[in-house]
Amino acid sequence: MTRVGIATRYSDLVIKDDIAYFSGYVPETSVGRSVTEQTQDVLDQIAQSLTEIGSDKTKVLFATIWLADIAGYDEMNAVWDGWVAPGHTPARACVESRLADPDYALEIQVTAAL
Repeated sequence: MTRVGIATRYSDLVIKDDIAYFSGYVPETSVGRSVTEQTQDVLDQIAQSLTEIGSDKTKVLFATIWLADIAGYDEMNAVWDGWVAPGHTPARACVESRLADPDYALEIQVTAAL
């Protein structure tokens, strides 16, 4: 088992048996902006992290998406649909939830194969 980015409460990523379990990703460069911008920001971060471990978006097995306001569902999906690889869409859950920062529109967590 490999843990990456170990902190007091969590690790950024845990790899076990060729499966990568990521912590949730929140916006970094687009905090407080539109759902579209925040979704793209988060998906860019996920793509970069997948590349760093030798994986890619075609190997994402499952995604959980938390939206601060479910009214942003269609806006988020417009970006999501352009990001996922056709024929390689992961299993997914999407729910409305209060997030840690009121300026976050969403948080996304993924699990991926290596």
